[in-house]
Amino acid sequence: MGQTLVEKIATRYADPGSLKPRQRVYAGDFINIRPKHIMTHDNTSAVMNKFKTIGATKIHDPRQPVFAIDHDIQNTTPENLGKYARIEAFAREHGIDFYPAGTGICHQVMVEQGYVIPGSLVVGSDSHSNLYGAVNCLGTPVVRTDAACIWATGQTWWQVPPVAKVTLTGELLPGVIGKDVIIALCGLFNHDEVLNMTVEFHGDGIACLTMDQRLSIANMTTEWGALAGVLPFDTVLRDYLHGRAEYLSRSGTPRYTREDVDRWWNNRLEPDPDAHYAVELTLDLPTVIPHVSGPDHVKVMHTLGAIEKRRIKINKAYLLSCVNARLEDLAEAARILQGRKVAQGVEFYVAAASAQVQEEAQQLGHWQTLIDAGAIVLPSGCGPCIGLGRGTLEPGEVCISSTNRNFKGRMGSREAQAYLGSPAIVAASAAAGYICGPQPFDDTEPRFSITVHERPDRMGESSEIIDGFASSITGRALLLPVDNLNTDGIYSSKLTYRDDVTAAEMAAAAMANYDPRFNEIAQEGDMIVAGRNFGTGSSREQAATCLAARGIRCVIAASFSQTYKRNAFNNGFLVLESVSLYDGLRERFGDGNQPTVPGPTITIDFAASQIGVEGKSFGFSPLSRVAQELIVAGGAENLVKQRLG
Repeated sequence: MGQTLVEKIATRYADPGSLKPRQRVYAGDFINIRPKHIMTHDNTSAVMNKFKTIGATKIHDPRQPVFAIDHDIQNTTPENLGKYARIEAFAREHGIDFYPAGTGICHQVMVEQGYVIPGSLVVGSDSHSNLYGAVNCLGTPVVRTDAACIWATGQTWWQVPPVAKVTLTGELLPGVIGKDVIIALCGLFNHDEVLNMTVEFHGDGIACLTMDQRLSIANMTTEWGALAGVLPFDTVLRDYLHGRAEYLSRSGTPRYTREDVDRWWNNRLEPDPDAHYAVELTLDLPTVIPHVSGPDHVKVMHTLGAIEKRRIKINKAYLLSCVNARLEDLAEAARILQGRKVAQGVEFYVAAASAQVQEEAQQLGHWQTLIDAGAIVLPSGCGPCIGLGRGTLEPGEVCISSTNRNFKGRMGSREAQAYLGSPAIVAASAAAGYICGPQPFDDTEPRFSITVHERPDRMGESSEIIDGFASSITGRALLLPVDNLNTDGIYSSKLTYRDDVTAAEMAAAAMANYDPRFNEIAQEGDMIVAGRNFGTGSSREQAATCLAARGIRCVIAASFSQTYKRNAFNNGFLVLESVSLYDGLRERFGDGNQPTVPGPTITIDFAASQIGVEGKSFGFSPLSRVAQELIVAGGAENLVKQRLG
């Protein structure tokens, strides 16, 4: 079977020790990855603490980490400035590249400064690391434990996600941009079609997208639910990289040259014709018109015409963030506001994606045009997008924003409402005082399609069992016949932020919000069998560790939230995926409307990658050496401690 682009990049950056000779990596495989770079921002201080906890004293490869301060840069308290100073001192001590507050938003800095290149794997301790996909890079987020492990050893574990193929056809209408495309994709495919997948973009429609637009699309694949969104290496990207190479040369940091770009172009990675995709989606670009998302949800969208008729009054407008604050965005807003003023009673906040972007906008006159219209300038950073600094939403206020998230309370008060739109809509709304666009569009129905493919059955693939890992285990199945069981149901938020919770208290709290009778029914050694997207919601580690404390041996689910899976293996708790097992047990035992159902005895044969139940066998993806090592060691931190001696 052929490989997708994502699978080829994963193979390229897999640590050879985690692969069999000449192994090709596919979706579902557990591997150790050695990313080209690991980016951290203000959370670098938390990663520093993790780094010390695992006993590390030396950065494995000082060229691998990059620190870029951007989140809370308006906070000038002694405590925050002291934190920034400690991060800078740590970078200086270990020879790590450091970008201080004001340089720009971390992801923009990573692209501008040449750390992100085609065909590479770059991770970041931030959910919008997907942005790197615009440069044909597999950019994906990792948690802080992973970041510390990479600092210490150069690598961390990763399970290759399923891959979705998104084909864009045709050309965009005048006045429609990349932000409109990704808002349309989020709104049209809003039933978790790409949840926890990586997205590969294909099709002739990509040629009409500028690099600024591609960065917007890749960035918001995060809000779509994907772990990464990768665009192809075409002539548009090649020309952009030629320009970046010249800039880097002039700035004295030639991380790559024009010759490097040409070499990458001649050896570019492309997916195989027979690659398997979990789902294939298509969108006809000429049928895309501007939409507005919200309030409070990215995946709820309204046509521009429909929302204009409602004349929704706004208090604030935002042109900033890592998704839409680049030169094209500022130029379009300046064009719309030329000779106009921001409406009375509206505060219009502007922050460039980076100091370099702001400088270019100033040279071209766009920046002054925005200021003359009444814009309130903020420093290059995250700011109100994440509810920090000046200009956050107050109770009862309504905003239109070019940012990527409008979740309730994210940009300020939970009693406010946030809508998302393109920079053109933000600028036009700021001048009008209500949500509108700079030009009318006929309401048209977008043309799109979806095809879901069954995942190839890997039952029967053998796995080599490492020392200390059991070749098989047997126990009672405990069926939880529900999809999307969230972490609040698994472990209450009331206990999450208490540091004095004992193991016994954690065990007693396990699943209490989901089923108050769970603790009466569950027995030591049970194996939970649950539905799709198990562990969705917040990223609390206790949702995994509380089940271990309760004596649950493992969870077998149809699928998992990727964050839950990372937390489980990082804490040495076993989780497996088997759609067929869950569907089979639910059909037989799940019709009694009981939230927790004692089931039959099951045996997991790890060597054969099969689960035996009453004479029947159900397959699961082979558990690689990497996954087994995490379980035997008791988690990622212990494994790194062992490697460090």
